[in-house]
Amino acid sequence: MKFTSLSQQPKQVDILIIPVLRDDNIKENISKIASVFGLDTDIIQQDIHGNNGEVVKLYPNKIAKRVYILGCGDRIGFKNVKQAFKALSFKEQKNWTRDICLDCTYLDATPLLIEAAINALMLGTYQVGLYKTDDSETTSSLLHADFKVVSKLSDAAVLKAAEKAKATAKTQLQIMDLVNAPGNKATPQALAAWAVQSGKIYNYKVKVLHKKEIEETGLNTVLAVNRGSEYPPEFIIMEYKPETDKKLKKVGLVGKGVTFDTGGLSIKGSNNMHYMKSDMGGAAAVMGTIELAAKLKLNVHLIGIVPATDNCVDATAVKPGDVIHSYSGKTIEIIDTDAEGRLILADGIAYMNKHYSPDVLIDIATLTGSAVRALGYQAGALFSKNDDLINKLEAAGHRIGERLWSLPIWDEYFDGMRSDVADIKNFSSRPIAGAIEAAKFLEFFTNNHPQWAHLDIAGVAFGNSGLAKQKSSTAYGINLMIDYLMGF
Repeated sequence: MKFTSLSQQPKQVDILIIPVLRDDNIKENISKIASVFGLDTDIIQQDIHGNNGEVVKLYPNKIAKRVYILGCGDRIGFKNVKQAFKALSFKEQKNWTRDICLDCTYLDATPLLIEAAINALMLGTYQVGLYKTDDSETTSSLLHADFKVVSKLSDAAVLKAAEKAKATAKTQLQIMDLVNAPGNKATPQALAAWAVQSGKIYNYKVKVLHKKEIEETGLNTVLAVNRGSEYPPEFIIMEYKPETDKKLKKVGLVGKGVTFDTGGLSIKGSNNMHYMKSDMGGAAAVMGTIELAAKLKLNVHLIGIVPATDNCVDATAVKPGDVIHSYSGKTIEIIDTDAEGRLILADGIAYMNKHYSPDVLIDIATLTGSAVRALGYQAGALFSKNDDLINKLEAAGHRIGERLWSLPIWDEYFDGMRSDVADIKNFSSRPIAGAIEAAKFLEFFTNNHPQWAHLDIAGVAFGNSGLAKQKSSTAYGINLMIDYLMGF
């Protein structure tokens, strides 16, 4: 995709997209659009209201072969614009040529909104049928378009936003493939291979500890969860550091990489178990963030750790009541084998602290159904005792449309995690505060890190993406973390 910034609409283009808002200026803007295309203002105003996702198609021929008047709702923001443009792209882009123009004349477009629009147009080309034998689906011409942007912004601002949108979308499309792939395809080995390949392309370090090295290192919680699996575990370590003499902030990201979760011996119900291929959404967010940070050459020292394994049922699988030793040296009583994500995160967090001592430590995981019950599918749950970190992460989420909501992590909630036989148990069995107690479990392994946050993204990483009939990956977390990291 090549970009050109223009101050006025070109005289001739194949595909013209004109976003509008449902605001006080809607009638005036529709009148101007009607005048440009020689249309009856009263008639066109009856059809165009500016509702989010509303599309009115025109075929004026002289100016453009197809014109799309696209409603973006009554509030201008990254999420609204992205939602409208992604839906348009998904439904229409198969019929588009490579000559496309986005005219933001009737929208008070900022660089962030132009980024949202172009990013969404590219995401709308996603094809979820990764393993269909019918090869009728081809790569969208939009991905190779000569894309013109008309706005009041400087050429430099438009081109910078457009290139960032493209770089982000290319990473997100790959990450969506990883999350949507079934457990027999997106194995721990596949995740490790993806990271190694990405590191080679974008020039960041990747080290993978295989099962023997995991055993020698003492990453025992990873081994415990892996005991019922046919695929050996992988412990993936990624490090991006720009070439500079300046002292950089060091941020550590730990992602839950459970490539398929049966629940182990505490087996899940069958109704939605096939969706448990998505239980590595946190790992995908971390891997995508590292790659994109390297692409954008962000001014931050970034380390990503992904403990990768599936959680399956076998005679050798860990059992409820077992006590295991963690990398930190602390012992864990297993109450529920379906609370496995926090186990591998515990070793990932402890390893990160011991070997990298990050200034900021953030773990990301599709961890609990409790977070979904609390917040639905609109926001991820955020846990931290550092108000400044909470504020910055929440602000990034609101700005970029990947929202977070802070829940309490008071010390009283730890009572449910106390064990009679070990230092801590992995599940309280109480039908209350499940997401909070999971966060308290993870906090136990942070060594009281002063800038630690836990993001439970179970309700937002995988759901109604608008790109498939069933639930699929949303690529949640990459834009959020990049926006946060750009603050450094």
